[in-house]
Amino acid sequence: MLNNIGLPGILLIAVVVLVLFGRGKISSLMGEVGKGITSFKKGINEGSKELEDDAADQARDVTPEADKDKA
Repeated sequence: MLNNIGLPGILLIAVVVLVLFGRGKISSLMGEVGKGITSFKKGINEGSKELEDDAADQARDVTPEADKDKA
């Protein structure tokens, strides 16, 4: 159904939304969306770093006992 929208349809929708909500409301909404995306990316990065740190902590030292004394 939405495959036939095209550029004129998207522009018409944008104009209607702008008229209904006003420029100030839309800019504040987009600012909040941007903050949300930024915090989501930050959370993903922190989560992956935490997983990498946990994996590094759980890594075993497989060096034979005889070779450990030499180091």
